[in-house]
Amino acid sequence: MTKRSSGIDTPQKILDIAQGLVQTRGFNAFSYGDIARQLNVTKASLHYHFPSKADLGQALITSYEAQFADALSAIDASGGTSTDKVMALVGLYENVLAKNHTCLCGMLAAEFETLPQPMQSALDHFFDMCELWLENVLIEGRRLGDFHFDEPGREVAQYVIATLEGAMILARSHGSPERFRAASHRLVASLAGKMRDR
Repeated sequence: MTKRSSGIDTPQKILDIAQGLVQTRGFNAFSYGDIARQLNVTKASLHYHFPSKADLGQALITSYEAQFADALSAIDASGGTSTDKVMALVGLYENVLAKNHTCLCGMLAAEFETLPQPMQSALDHFFDMCELWLENVLIEGRRLGDFHFDEPGREVAQYVIATLEGAMILARSHGSPERFRAASHRLVASLAGKMRDR
């Protein structure tokens, strides 16, 4: 997901910078000092808006979920087939990877055991939201004959999200967006049953 527009209030600027740091370094690999230097402010001013790093982290997840939910709503509003919608979801991940970033919540998931409980709960909520949206798309696609699977829709949605998150991390570590593109397109083809003919 992309950051919100610039020229806005200080809390949002803090969130924008923190989001970029998490997406490139991880939550535990940056400090308030890193943000303060980029904003040219004191660390005390950051604590005014976000008293602790845990507060900042929870706000980051909430903000990112809102961005992602808006993007999913836009996919729904654009119409298209179930396959089109899944490919549009893949496109959200590709856009993030094109900036040499990873999904913010995917990066945080890798650090899950080190995160404060409120952040863990917020992270679970994000993935539940994504999986529910995708589950509905997959079930509708199966009803219309676009997709072919026997497992419960939620299990398939979890598999797809996990595959996309993992493929993104590996593609970034290899400096090869093509690896993500190949894996994601193969994933969608398998949902459509096209791999069965090979």
